[in-house]
Formats: sequence, C-alpha cells, structure tokens
Amino acid sequence: MKDLRLVDLHKSFPASDRAAAPTVAVDRVSIEVDKGQLVTLLGPSGCGKTTLLRMIAGFEQPTSGDIWFGDRRVTNDPPNARDAAMVFQSYAIFPHLDVFENVAFGLRLKKVAPAELRERVDRVLDLTSLTALARRSPSQLSGGQQQRVALARCIVTEPRLLLFDEPLSNLDAKLREQMRVEIRELQQRIGITTVYVTHDQVEAMSISDLIMVMNAGVVEQVGPPAEIYASPKSRFVAEFIGKANFAAAEVVDATHVRLCGKVLRVRPHGRRPGEAATLVLRPEALRIDAGEGLLEGTVRRAMFLGSIAEYLVDVPGVGALIVDHANPVASRLLAPGDRAWVTPAPDVVAVL
Repeated sequence: MKDLRLVDLHKSFPASDRAAAPTVAVDRVSIEVDKGQLVTLLGPSGCGKTTLLRMIAGFEQPTSGDIWFGDRRVTNDPPNARDAAMVFQSYAIFPHLDVFENVAFGLRLKKVAPAELRERVDRVLDLTSLTALARRSPSQLSGGQQQRVALARCIVTEPRLLLFDEPLSNLDAKLREQMRVEIRELQQRIGITTVYVTHDQVEAMSISDLIMVMNAGVVEQVGPPAEIYASPKSRFVAEFIGKANFAAAEVVDATHVRLCGKVLRVRPHGRRPGEAATLVLRPEALRIDAGEGLLEGTVRRAMFLGSIAEYLVDVPGVGALIVDHANPVASRLLAPGDRAWVTPAPDVVAVL
C-alpha cells in the first residue's frame, strides 16, 4: 500500500473580477509515494508546488480530487487530524521557550506522560545533534541550529508524513549544503515518508528518491533524479534541471539519429525513422578537441572555472553549444577564435 496518494488533485482560485476565469494553481495532479520515500516538488515560483503541499497538509482545500494517507482518505480532514507535520521556511520556533521546550511543545499538547515525554525529546535531540543546546534560547542559536530545532519539533510527534516548505532558503550557500545532507541522512535513518518543496535543482537532485517537476500547475515529469536528468520528457524539464543544449536531428532508427550528416548513437526512443527530433546535449557529455571530432566549430567564449573549463562553441548547422571540459589544467586551454571539434558521448544523448 502507498503511504501517500494524490488522485486527480485540482485547485483553482476565483478571480478578483467575477467575469474572469478562475486561476488554476494545481491542475489534475496524481502521484503515489511509497513508505519511507522522499519526493521533491520542484519548479519555478508560481508553479503550484507550495499550494500542492498546503493541500497535503490540510491548509488548503482542493477544488476536486482526493488525498490518501495509506488506506485513509484525508481530503476533508483538518490539519491537526492528518498525522502530518510541516517544517516551515521561517522555522516558526517559539522565542520564549528553550530548545528542549520547543521540541516538547507538541507532546505537551497531546498530554504525553512526563517520563515518556523526556525520553522522546532526549532521543530526538540526540538524533538532531542538539543535546548540548537543550537549555539555550532560540536567540542563542545559529540559523542551522534553529532549523534543526524546527525539524526535531516535527519528528518528535512521530507523524506519518513529514512536509518541508523550502526550509533552507534563508540559509547561506555553505550551510544550505550542509543542512540538506543532514536532513536526508536523518530522513533515511527514521524512515519517514517526506514531501519536500524547493526551487533549487541541486537540492532536489541531491536528496530525493523521486522528483516531481511542476510548471504552471501541471506535472511535467515524475521520476528518480538520474532519470529526470538523463531522459527529460520535455524541453522545460531539460532546461530546468541543469544545463542543456538542443539540436535538431533526423531519426535513423530506435537508437540512432543523423546530426549534420553524421550518425550518432542516442538513448532508446519511440520516434519513427525519418521523423524530425530535438536532441538534448548535456555540456558534460560533450567532448571538445582542437584536432578531431564529429562537429567542427569555433570557440566563441572560454571560461576557466577550476575543475572545468566552460566553452561556448559555434557549430554551423547546430548553433552555439556549451561544453564542459573536465580537468582543464591537464591540457591546453582553447581561446576565443580557435577551431574546435565537439563530439557527443554515445548513449547519453536524449531525444525529446
């Protein structure tokens, strides 16, 4: 049985002008999540991901469709009856309570016996590396420590579902990277089913079992991070997840296309021979060489970035291609104006 099921979920908001059509925020979304999985709702601002999360939590009522937690339909249940806990972007911890009391707050509301309350809070403080900070006030904590308090307060109540609403957006880049690792490791350790909202592609790729890519209220694609990246189903997904080049080609057969008169091996696809196709060429899957290769072009831009050199190469008949060249210090760096040959790695090129 799935731990979370969304069935044809739809949400629209009335327009301020009664004569105008309603605004559709979430359009017929369905997904199934296994117990213990972490699914990320990923997309640009205004795509509907936060509205969808709020419907799961019970803060918004769907216009139509159903929400199931296991075999229980919770579509019309209030938030406090759903057995779900949310970690907010703003932390929302109580400034007048110390760390221990912040974490214990939900258990006190449930009138948990004192001995059990202390045992559960102590266990969660240990899990989140907060034991030494138990009697500190929130004003004495860093942003990362406050986020851990907010997380500990949610998991101490042992909810069926853990929800995150862009929890790391207020942290600096280095702390965000550290915290997403900690959140993922903790989520896997306790095995709780989790729905996580973010607009950060790297964050989604690094922590998810499944990614749901959303655009204008519609689900563009659902799948594991590697599948989403390697085999995007739309141009929007290919552009939103990482960097991508696009090139027009002609289908030869199920695993080959013709690009600028050259035959190239690609990922399997369902297009018919002779059909036009759009290729997704990831920058790191392109090899650049000053002497030989598949596609000849001219370097327009060259940027040395340490671990890679990023080139922009103008290829007649294809256009400008971004190429990431790994370990650039081991070879001669190309300069703008140099001739260069670009060769896509076989089997990693996707066909839209």
